Amino acid sequence: MLETVKYLMGWRGPSGFGSKSTAEQVTEGCADLSSVTAIITGATSGIGAETARVLAKRGARLVLPARNLKAAEDTKARIISECPDSHIIIMPLDLSSLNSVNNFVNHFHSRDLPLNLLINNAGKFAHEHAVSEDGIEMTFATNYLGHFLLTKLLLERMVETAKKTGIQGRIVNVTSGIHGWFSGDMMSYLSLISSNKSDYDATRAYALSKLANVFHTSELARRLQQMEANVTVNCVHPGVVRTRLTREREGLLTGYLVFFLGSKLLKTIPQAAATTCYVATHPKLLNVSSKFFCDCNEGYTSKMGCNSTEEAGLWAASELIISRGPKAAFDLIMNP
Repeated sequence: MLETVKYLMGWRGPSGFGSKSTAEQVTEGCADLSSVTAIITGATSGIGAETARVLAKRGARLVLPARNLKAAEDTKARIISECPDSHIIIMPLDLSSLNSVNNFVNHFHSRDLPLNLLINNAGKFAHEHAVSEDGIEMTFATNYLGHFLLTKLLLERMVETAKKTGIQGRIVNVTSGIHGWFSGDMMSYLSLISSNKSDYDATRAYALSKLANVFHTSELARRLQQMEANVTVNCVHPGVVRTRLTREREGLLTGYLVFFLGSKLLKTIPQAAATTCYVATHPKLLNVSSKFFCDCNEGYTSKMGCNSTEEAGLWAASELIISRGPKAAFDLIMNP
């Protein structure tokens, strides 16, 4: 109850920001970003588009991967109309396709660009059962596996950029508080819904993908520390906001719709983008890694979200899937 009251009042936490802070407000005190190159997935609408606009306003060069290139060009045009000096590059990317992720990274590397900031923001809620071209349930493929491979393939460039420039690299994974709704064996359920439509639960599948984002953050942070890389990774819960993604859920997620109507905790898009922008740019977060942020302050994951054994297991399974395919990976995992 106390947390709800704080939220509604816009209470400012230790960071000096809170639930009512906007992306522009949290970036006012950051350094000029003209020396920063950022990749932002899912920047054609909603939180991603606002994140892109604000970072461009602060001077960052943006690379916007997109499945819908026209929507990306529209986003670029809107940003340039406000910030004429913006440097924005559009590249094709379908996160549900591992081949597309590989092609995007090859295209990015061919431009010989540095990379300081990677914001894994794109999200999908597949309320109808669907499977990606690689044989993985579509929500998991888009929200987690595509970002896992994207980050893996870009990591060397991020480490190199940080070493050459002295600017600490940052990776931001956009997750959700809904990650705490998943319970059970992750890979067993993923294997089941990747092959069996009758067992599909859209809400549970979404929660699974968001828990995977949390695990990815923690395990990647541990590996970066072992590498002594000058790159951090954190995850953020943007809050509940009326975007295209949430509109797709309405009428399908009864419990979540009740939450919308009953709690009145909806954020505006500028407020929802604030935590991402804060974690991506604020000087207070130098050397801060492996944390979960909500309302621009450090928060807490679910109990399962702190399970280091599950984190390592998901990482190993993900490596198997992208290298040997889901069938071989599932067979090995289920029959070790």
